[in-house]
Amino acid sequence: MQKRGIVTLLDLHQEVIDQDDGYWVKIEAWEVPVSDAVPHGIRYSLTLHNPKGLRILGYDNAHGVKLRSGYSGRNLTYDHKHRSASDPGIRYEFKNAHQLLCDFFADVDRTLKADKEI
Repeated sequence: MQKRGIVTLLDLHQEVIDQDDGYWVKIEAWEVPVSDAVPHGIRYSLTLHNPKGLRILGYDNAHGVKLRSGYSGRNLTYDHKHRSASDPGIRYEFKNAHQLLCDFFADVDRTLKADKEI
């Protein structure tokens, strides 16, 4: 399953998926060398946009996010999600590419439902 999930994620690179009523998802994913910041070797950005084009949900590992634990607050996590346009990001525990896609699309469904109720 793990290898199949990676292949699926990479196959979705640069896809834009209509979510009805003007909402859309964009997926970017590509292989990179394994590093401390990207131990799974995949860079990704999965985003949900509203009809005005504003990102209202995003999962990515493009930049570090400070963890708010401990005194220093200097630990960085790269896998994270943004729960709104203004959210600086919270930690996302990357398990595998299949789980990433499942978690993202579950959040897409929740976000769409909440956004359309406003």
